[in-house]
Amino acid sequence: MSHPRHALDEIIHAPVRLSIMAMLAAAETVEFRFLRDTIEVSDSLLSKHIHTLEKAGYVRVEKGFVGKRPRTWLALTDQGRSAFQDYTSILRQITEGPPRP
Repeated sequence: MSHPRHALDEIIHAPVRLSIMAMLAAAETVEFRFLRDTIEVSDSLLSKHIHTLEKAGYVRVEKGFVGKRPRTWLALTDQGRSAFQDYTSILRQITEGPPRP
């Protein structure tokens, strides 16, 4: 039997991406600036990690305007929500250990 760590999704596993996924899992949509400020990263670092998650099909990015100001909203896709649930399930397996007979 293989250790559960081998099943961890490497796309989610990076600390910033894990923070993004956790934040998005808790909400329907999150505005870029709110996410940036909450997880305490720069615009460029957040953009880089969002691009990786979007490319993997985990995050949907929507751009628009509030008044004349551009805004970006982020949300998990169904695939992203499922991947995050699988990831957290594997973390629980690792931290709680194997079931005892």
